[in-house]
Amino acid sequence: MKRSLLAFLLGCAMLMPCTPESVAAEKGVTDTEVTIGMTCPMSGPAALWSAMALGNSAWAKYINDKGGIHGRKINFVVKDDGYNPSRALANLTEMKNEVFAIGCVIGSATANASKDFLLKSKIPVVHIHANPRIWEKVPKNQLRYLFIAYPDYIDEADAIVTYAVNKLGVKNVALFGQNDDWGKSAQVGIKRGMQKLGGKAKYAGMVSFELTDRALGGHAVKLKETGADAVVIYGSPTHASLIIKEMAKIGYQPKIFTANPLGDPLMYKITGELWEGAYPAVSGNVSMPYVEAEANKVVDILLKYEPALKGREFLGITGATTMMLIAEGLQKAGKNLTRESFITGMESINGFKSAGMGAPITFSAKQHYGLNAIRICEAKKGKHIPISDYIIFEPLY
Repeated sequence: MKRSLLAFLLGCAMLMPCTPESVAAEKGVTDTEVTIGMTCPMSGPAALWSAMALGNSAWAKYINDKGGIHGRKINFVVKDDGYNPSRALANLTEMKNEVFAIGCVIGSATANASKDFLLKSKIPVVHIHANPRIWEKVPKNQLRYLFIAYPDYIDEADAIVTYAVNKLGVKNVALFGQNDDWGKSAQVGIKRGMQKLGGKAKYAGMVSFELTDRALGGHAVKLKETGADAVVIYGSPTHASLIIKEMAKIGYQPKIFTANPLGDPLMYKITGELWEGAYPAVSGNVSMPYVEAEANKVVDILLKYEPALKGREFLGITGATTMMLIAEGLQKAGKNLTRESFITGMESINGFKSAGMGAPITFSAKQHYGLNAIRICEAKKGKHIPISDYIIFEPLY
């Protein structure tokens, strides 16, 4: 009798659902909450980009005030990496068992340092603000958890010099570039653009700098010695401001063109009147605050929830587009939220415009690079005014 009872109880135990194990299999999600993590430079040379985390935070609060998504509120967690690749990897590792998905990784050096982790951890990552070519040769099945809608630096630099030469009459281009994948990719793009231009202008070469450099007087002299009438900058806001000021000190004021991470008019605040007339590229997935109506609507929401974004509205919008994409994926995933259903939801995004902003984003099971596009802007009286249409390139994968 005792044996029969024991067998019966063991059988019942085997039939009971393993709730603790099934919950553990989906980290960062409950019936009422989904946790999204981010590593971001909140301090250090790229601290201005902390506004992207604030943008994510503000949009999450906005969603939560509307009731969340399928009854779940978004718990947004951000860790400071100081724009240090090792710290960024440590942050991501710490978050591995805490978050459902990662909402943005910033910087090519950071993404490179975290590459193996991001590919092997099987945590969905939406938006990587870094050189998309990092993932170009990765087998497609390993890219299943990554969703990118960010301009390729080679395509971007090619488009910048093509516009500079064809539309603005530039004859000689130099590059001031960070000594990593970011700056080196820009050089590849500039050379490619010059080749296609067929001798209409020349490339004077690259003056590189290290992330830790602050004394840039010598770099300014080298740039002046190239004789270039235009300098393309691929570096942090801090380095861009410093080199522009150093060039001005020695009477050298070429036309300034920049990569899209310098698209925030906040550059006026740190560079002053020397920023007037610069030509920043801007990522194709946003619209411009105080210039375009759809961006203004987003700004009003962001400032309501994160007043500290005042003066950094553009970067706030850029950050918020990540949370907008994640929200769309969560909505499409349905109430039974798993990482697998989220990936399916993200792969069904077709022609999505973040709160009506930017060029359309499309993912699919075969395409995890949803948008590769920029616009060229001009710095005028404290604003960045679009002067080109969206320049849309082929997605790399």
